[in-house]
Amino acid sequence: MKVLLVNGSPRAKGNTSIALNEMIKTFNAEGVDTELIQIGNKVIRGCICCVNCFRLGRCVFDDVVNEVAPKFIEADGFVVGAPVYYGSPNGTVLAFLDRLFYSTFSQSKLGKVGAGVVVCRRGGATAAFDVLNKYFLMTSMTVAGSQYWNMAYGMKPGDAEQDTEGLQTMRTLARNMTFLMKSIALGKEQYGLPEREELTLTHFIR
Repeated sequence: MKVLLVNGSPRAKGNTSIALNEMIKTFNAEGVDTELIQIGNKVIRGCICCVNCFRLGRCVFDDVVNEVAPKFIEADGFVVGAPVYYGSPNGTVLAFLDRLFYSTFSQSKLGKVGAGVVVCRRGGATAAFDVLNKYFLMTSMTVAGSQYWNMAYGMKPGDAEQDTEGLQTMRTLARNMTFLMKSIALGKEQYGLPEREELTLTHFIR
């Protein structure tokens, strides 16, 4: 089992990192390999819906998105951590996810386990959490839950270390993800993945 974690915070050692590293420690204790990629301090432009990725097999903008894409497809689990700005994940995370999921549209994500993690000072965490989950839910990924919403609190760097409930939520999330990944692997071996119909798109054109 391998989990790819993406830190969308511009602060590599901030509170989002604390939450993700709590998960990494738990994954490693469970025998799951992990890789953490820092994207929050990179310049990532948004998707322009040029659909060239359908022809090229990668995003037309050759940056960290194309570097992460093959690792994302190969991983059994995917975690994206984001700070909350104005009730939503920060813009870098949204640009990254839009292009990552769009450019890998033709590659199946069925059976992959996903989880969003959000960190905020006080409010907006549930709204940001909902945004992250949409990427997983519309691509046939399995979304892992925890004992509470996947969030931790902190304003100044290091504050999240004091959020004992938030850290416990991260550990529980990692254990739940591990269970799901192993269960899906066993189910795939015994029963196979669900049958996929050819995609049907509805267009209302007059």
